[in-house]
Order: sequence, then structure tokens, then C-alpha cells
Amino acid sequence: MPRLSLLTRSTAIALCLPGSAAFADLTSADVWSDWKDYMTTAGYDVSASEITNGGTLTVTNLNMAMDLGEEERDGTARIVMESLRFVEEGDGSVSIELPAQTMIDVTLVPESGEQADLTIRFDQTDPVMTATGEPGDLTYNYSADAAKLEMSNLTVNGLAITEDIAKFDMTMTNMAYVVQTAVGTMRSIQQDMSIAGLSYDIAFTDPEGEGSFKLVGAMQGIDMDGTGELPLDSDPQDMNAMLNAGLDLTGEFTSTGGNYELTFSGPDGSGTANSTSEGGAISFAIDTAGLLYDVVQRNVDFNMLITEFPLPLSISAAEMGTRILMPVQKSPDAQEFGLGVSLNDFTMSDMIWGLFDPTGQLPRDPATLVVDLSGQAKVLFNFLDPAQAAILEQTGAAPGELNALTLNSLELDAAGARLTGKGDFSFDNSDMVTFDGMPRPEGGIDLKLVGGNGLLDKLVGMGLVPEDQAMGARMMMGLFAVPGESPDTLNSRIEVNEQGHVLANGQRIR
Repeated sequence: MPRLSLLTRSTAIALCLPGSAAFADLTSADVWSDWKDYMTTAGYDVSASEITNGGTLTVTNLNMAMDLGEEERDGTARIVMESLRFVEEGDGSVSIELPAQTMIDVTLVPESGEQADLTIRFDQTDPVMTATGEPGDLTYNYSADAAKLEMSNLTVNGLAITEDIAKFDMTMTNMAYVVQTAVGTMRSIQQDMSIAGLSYDIAFTDPEGEGSFKLVGAMQGIDMDGTGELPLDSDPQDMNAMLNAGLDLTGEFTSTGGNYELTFSGPDGSGTANSTSEGGAISFAIDTAGLLYDVVQRNVDFNMLITEFPLPLSISAAEMGTRILMPVQKSPDAQEFGLGVSLNDFTMSDMIWGLFDPTGQLPRDPATLVVDLSGQAKVLFNFLDPAQAAILEQTGAAPGELNALTLNSLELDAAGARLTGKGDFSFDNSDMVTFDGMPRPEGGIDLKLVGGNGLLDKLVGMGLVPEDQAMGARMMMGLFAVPGESPDTLNSRIEVNEQGHVLANGQRIR
């Protein structure tokens, strides 16, 4: 996991570390100790002054710092709270009195370019937070009417950048956060956050007049759930070591809707864009089995107008999704991977259609694209290990080898034609000669095309495809496909046998 992801997750808990019935009386020292231990596990260096008076522990000058790269010179983040109070309530719970304002100082030092220093101010309205449970097994409850993140004090190589040049504001309303954390051989975490509404305003103008952009948007009905097992002693900078120590994280982010408006300008042109959706979901998981990323968005409308293309571009889709599964650790055995893309009920505006089909010869029914791939591969390097990643970058060695690939589903339905397919191949990595530098495949794929000739005829009639090219395309279809039972249907089975021969419908073509 990138260092920035660790910063985001642990900073959220640091800002509003949020029950259930108490099992035993907690002390303020118990809760403060748990908080410190968690932030240390997340990669922060924690320093503060502590004063205990009866059942109240007051923490002042709280400073939590984290390196954003392998070394301090790569950048740092520092969370500063002037005061934090842990108060024993007498019912077995501890209330945590949060400051109305928290400062996060960030220094970014890219490998090439200019150093940036900035402060992010976090303001909370009526925050309420309590801790219940027993030492080693605590539940934190947090709520706030509103919260705001605002960037200030931005400098680039020591030069102050004012708000009219760079701006970042994010406002959240009706926040609620519950996290249960238990410590054993690992630190186990279960968390649930909800935000009624979120709005953001991001803008940047190049001081040298090279361009600008402004992004304003909002999301509604946000919910974030997650569970995790965190090693107690591993270096958060070395994700491979953390995985070996038992790191296991899963999470899901959902929303019920959102919208944004973008304006931009630059040397190559200017324009505007806006989009709305009825929500979606992002799922994430990482453990020794691999990394999973799954995102889907529903009922999306997108519009754009740019100076180089004076007609408005408008598209929509009932659903857009991407799914990626990949192994992340070296193993002598093949590991599972996968890739999925879906685009359902995709439509374009008549203005776009009119650019290449002004007479309306092509069917304008909603289009669908579905690709679902899975397979097995060997990972030859622990590329999440910084040292091995550097070796891989220097040598240019292959990071892995492909062992098997399965096309679980292929569907392309557009403009009156429909292509479907499925198949699978295995790969012999000991033979890199037969197919000129790639492992020799063995297996087959079945394809079916309905309406292909009819679509080709219409493209010729529209003048988009010359007749001689259409004839060549038909000859290729005749070589690779055979007529199906229904009109304008072509079936094709492409195979590669163990000798490396390529066959189409039983006829050798290579």
C-alpha cells in the first residue's frame, strides 16, 4: 500500500479516532496508551506532554510525524494538536475532548521538481467522542455536526502561493465514526464511518499563465466500512514485510450520488466538463493472496465542451465498472489474477452520432461492453519490497511469468452487431522461441459474431469503409469463421495446439 494511503487512514483515526457497553472501568491512561500505540503502529513518531489530575489526563503539544518516503528527505507529514483531554466519566467510559482545530503540516519533495510545504487545517463542529471496553479491546464512538479540511500556507521552494492561485477545501456534514480495536499478537480493527454529505472546491492557476483548472463537486450518502489485521512491530514503509507479518486489510466505500463541474484552460485549449451519478462503490483488499480493487458507478451522465471541438460531447451509462486482482508477493507457485471491465447501456448524444452517421443509418440502441479475464501467474520479485523494487527498476527484468489465461466472458454489443466469446490458454514458459519471445500458448477461444456483415454493409454505404477494405475484411472473416445457423451469424474457434500450430475451425493457418 502506498505511504499516502497509510497517511490517509491513520490521519483519519488521529483526527476523530472513534460503542458498545463497557466491560470494565477504563482509565484515561488506558485510552491514551492505546491511541499512542496505534499511531506508532501506523508509522507515526508520537511526542507530547502529559498531565494527570484525578481521572483526567491532559495531553498538550501533541505532535505526530510520519515520513512519506523511504527517507525523511522524501517528505513528511506532521499532525499538531495543542490540547487533548481524556476524562473518566464514572460509568466505565472515557470521553475524549477534541480540539476544535487541528493542523496537519505536509512537506512534499518529489524526485524531480520543486519542494512544496503546506498546512491542512481540520476544523470540527460539536465533536463528541467516547471510548468504552477494556484495555486491549476498545471501541471508540465519534460524531460531529460538520468538519472541514482547508489547505493554507502553501509555499513552493519557499515562495508563498496565495489562495487565488491554489485552493483546496473539503466540507463534510453529519459525520459518525465507530472503530473497535483489539490488541493481541496483531492489532485487529473494525470500523464504520458515515457522512451525510461531502463537498469540495479545488482550484489552481499557473503563476506563469500557462493554464488553470477549477473542480467543484459533492457526494451524498457516504459510507465506509473496513476491517484489518495490523502487525505490531513491522515497518509500515515496507509493505512486503508487513504482509509477511500478517497484514490483512479489506474495505468498502459507497455513496448514493455525486456530481462535479470542471473548468480548465491551458496552452492546448480550454473547456468545461460536468458529471452526475447515482452513486457507486469502491472495494479494496490486500493480504498475502494479493491485491483486489473493484469500482463501480451507476447511472452516469457526462458532458464536455472544449474549444478545439465546438460541439458538446454527452455520454451516459447505466453502469461503469473495473475490477483488478493481482498477486503482490514472490512465490514458486502460480497465483490467481483477474481483470474485469463493464460498460452497460452506454449511449451518446445525437450530436456525436451525427458526426459520422448524419443520416441515422446505424442503430443507436444502448451499447454494452463486458470483458472478464482471469488467470494464473508467477511473481518473480517482491516488488513491494523497496530494495527489490529498485533492483527490478535498474535491471529491467521481467517481474513475473504468465502461466494461464481464461476469457470468462466477452460481450460487445453496439451499432447492430454483437460479438461474444470465451476460452482459455495455458502457457509454456520454457518455450520462448515458437512465438518469438513470448511463452508458447496452448488452448482455444470460441467467438460468435451476429450482425457483422450487416454492420459492414452500412459502414460501406456511409462511406466510412472503402469497398476494397470491406472486401478484405470479408475475406478475413471467411478465413477465420464459418456461418452459423442463424442469418448473418459467424462462429469461430481459434486454437493453438501443443506443437504451436494455430488453427481456425480445424484448419491450420500457422
